[in-house]
Amino acid sequence: MKKILFISVLVLSISIVSITFAQQKVTVSHAIALHGDVKYGPDFKHFDYVNPNAPKGGTVRLATTGTYDSLNPFILKGVPAAGSGMLFETLTSRSDDEPFTEYGLLAETIELPQDRSWVAFTLRKEARWHDGTPVTADDVVFSFETLMEKGAPLYRSYWADITDVEKLSNLKVRFVFGGGVNPELPLIIGGLPVIQKRYYTEHEFEKTSLEPPMGSGPYRVLDVKPGRSISYKRDPNYWGRDLPFNRGRWNYDILRYDYYRDETVQVEAFKAGNFDFRLENVSKIWATAYKGPNFDKGLIIKEELPYENNVRMQAFVYNTRRPIFQDKRVREALAYAFDYEWTNRTLFYGQYERIESFFDGSEMASSGLPGPDERKLLEPYRDRLPEEVFTKEYRTPSTDTPGGIRTNLRKALALLKEAGWSLKDGKLVNRRGEQFEFEMIFVQASSERYAIPFMKNLERIGIQVDIRVIDLSQYINRIDNYDFDMMVAVWAQSLSPGNEQRDFWSTEAADRKGTRNYAGIKDPVVDALIEKIISAPDRKSLIVACRALDRVLLWGHYCIPHWTNRTYRVTYWNKFGRPRIKPKYALGFSDTWWIDPQKERALERK
Repeated sequence: MKKILFISVLVLSISIVSITFAQQKVTVSHAIALHGDVKYGPDFKHFDYVNPNAPKGGTVRLATTGTYDSLNPFILKGVPAAGSGMLFETLTSRSDDEPFTEYGLLAETIELPQDRSWVAFTLRKEARWHDGTPVTADDVVFSFETLMEKGAPLYRSYWADITDVEKLSNLKVRFVFGGGVNPELPLIIGGLPVIQKRYYTEHEFEKTSLEPPMGSGPYRVLDVKPGRSISYKRDPNYWGRDLPFNRGRWNYDILRYDYYRDETVQVEAFKAGNFDFRLENVSKIWATAYKGPNFDKGLIIKEELPYENNVRMQAFVYNTRRPIFQDKRVREALAYAFDYEWTNRTLFYGQYERIESFFDGSEMASSGLPGPDERKLLEPYRDRLPEEVFTKEYRTPSTDTPGGIRTNLRKALALLKEAGWSLKDGKLVNRRGEQFEFEMIFVQASSERYAIPFMKNLERIGIQVDIRVIDLSQYINRIDNYDFDMMVAVWAQSLSPGNEQRDFWSTEAADRKGTRNYAGIKDPVVDALIEKIISAPDRKSLIVACRALDRVLLWGHYCIPHWTNRTYRVTYWNKFGRPRIKPKYALGFSDTWWIDPQKERALERK
């Protein structure tokens, strides 16, 4: 009798689950947005920020610094070639004029239940690999499993809440989610790079290789010259060329990246006509180098275009895995030795603004004191947070005050004294008599311009600093293994932050090789706030959680914020056309500009 009753209850439970699943509303769409409406309907012809009639053709020569030894951009090992990501496509891809909306690329439709507990993608029948074979659900399942097991660590962070992937048919695959509410996860897994199962069954995925891999994107590898250049050719048979998503995009016939040893050589090569376009990030070069007859005649254009994305946090970052930086007072003290105002005025020609937030330039950035919603979120953690989180607005140290840098250095010494350091015979030493010393590593020689004045200020309070500029391969290896004391880090935030915050700040990421938790942050409060961001049910909740996390990170003093410029500074030879409307959240050079045949001919005549 008990057995019969148990079976009856089990059958009833299964039936209830099945009915609940069946009754749940499932949306089938061409696109998906995190919060808000989808801008482009199912019958859209092209994005607003493209010219659908842009001419195809021509060669664009670009430049980059360093070297490469791999055509696999998905693994931690090796240095991937510039542009190698163009070989592969994702299930969905973002539009560049919406905060976070994805449209089907390899996927024709996206199925999503009301609770977002799973997502299913139906692939386009016409989707093809470069060898002409179809892209299938087997490829998608293989891609997910391979990247989770063998890919760069960020994939395991991004997809940690995916509990299962199921092949439902030859062209349909479903991802099942666990770990609580995460409305962003369907969009995140839509960004899955799809690799060909057959190719990587025959080739070792984890091995660096310069053999062109099998892709499905708009470009194929044309020519590989290790250490010198790499060229890509637009595939005239690209399966997706007529999709509304791609109309007016991918207009260059050939894209070539030349490699240079340093920026100085690169700039001179550009002015000599050895490559066509440069995005400039060095203020001194922008202010002084782009002059001469070719600029005066209009042969080379120099202009600033609006940057409307979130500002990237760039900063000197402390590696708190090192004992010397584990005391928060020490980290706060060293920030007083960085004279931003002098640096901006003297070295950067006054071109920059100070970064004051990890979400600077967006509504996610904290300011003033916490509002009621933030306080409600932070209050349960009060005993584990600095009191300043609740009582003071975070501001970076400034020298635009009486006494300038001297006053700031006195504040630094006071904090260091509290932390157990004292100044003796011109050296800052601990109780054991050991001097405070550390190393800063850089990959660009131009970084020394602002690092050396910082170093000299630190020397004034008895701290010994060694500055080392190392080659790209060694730099990447040291950063991936957290083998540094201090370096310059950059964290780029999306307009809808989510899972990537785990890779940036979480305890789990701190000890995992190759994450972007460069600082080694291990804070349960930070972990909890990250989960609040990921599970935010609406835009308002997301903003509140981001502001709260921002405050906690800022008052943790894990880095010394740098500066930002809210424009794209570009210079290019006058051979290009571009759409009338610039994409709001991107520059658009690679995929929406084109070579204007008349301008190119005119340029050749001169």
